[in-house]
Amino acid sequence: MKGIVLAAGRGSRMGGHCEELPKCLLEVDGRPLIQWQLDAMEAAEIEEVAIVTGFRADLLDDFGTHGFENQRWAETHSVMSLACAADWLERSVCIVSYGDVFYEPHAVRALAESDAEIALAFDPAWRSLWEKRFADPLDDAESFRVDSDGNLIEIGRRPHCADEIQGQPMGLLRTTPTGWCAIEHILERLPGEERDRMALTSLLGRLIEAGVRIDAVPYRGRWGEIDQPSDLILYRGAATGAAAN
Repeated sequence: MKGIVLAAGRGSRMGGHCEELPKCLLEVDGRPLIQWQLDAMEAAEIEEVAIVTGFRADLLDDFGTHGFENQRWAETHSVMSLACAADWLERSVCIVSYGDVFYEPHAVRALAESDAEIALAFDPAWRSLWEKRFADPLDDAESFRVDSDGNLIEIGRRPHCADEIQGQPMGLLRTTPTGWCAIEHILERLPGEERDRMALTSLLGRLIEAGVRIDAVPYRGRWGEIDQPSDLILYRGAATGAAAN
């Protein structure tokens, strides 16, 4: 099993924090986010980890065992960064991580144990974390619904109420070569501009519409995403036992 970290973006919403650094190099408790991800994957016995770089790719030369580069990082979103690692995705089961999140090894292990072609980690206790991050938790949350068998049936829409949200995705998923084939099947039928601006949550929504099973794997543990400067303050103490959620 291999790992892929999507770390091509600049992190424009972080303002001056990311003028010279990719967002994955911002530190939480003295450790760059990318190191949190690599450490979690190593502890979960992921054999190799590749980083998809873009902005300031040179600063990531010392991380991971392999590298892919999204040379169009400024024009594209996460799905096209993922596609840069197609060589691995076509041949191996892969754990895919956003570059701006941190989590514990058991999040990776839980995904690795899924029997689905595509699996997604989510936080069922999302609200307590979102209330710390936003004045109104619904402002940044997206719809997320799971059926009685644990399959994801809706994601990524603007919710009208909290009842439409059974959790929030953590930027961590798993796909097999068969799962990647289903993803490519979706992408091949989209106009180039739509592929370029597509985020992973939008892609997952398309897969659901196409009838592809996505296993929603609940995670209860420390994690967080860095999406705004205040997040850097909120997550202080994450490494010393203060729960992120």
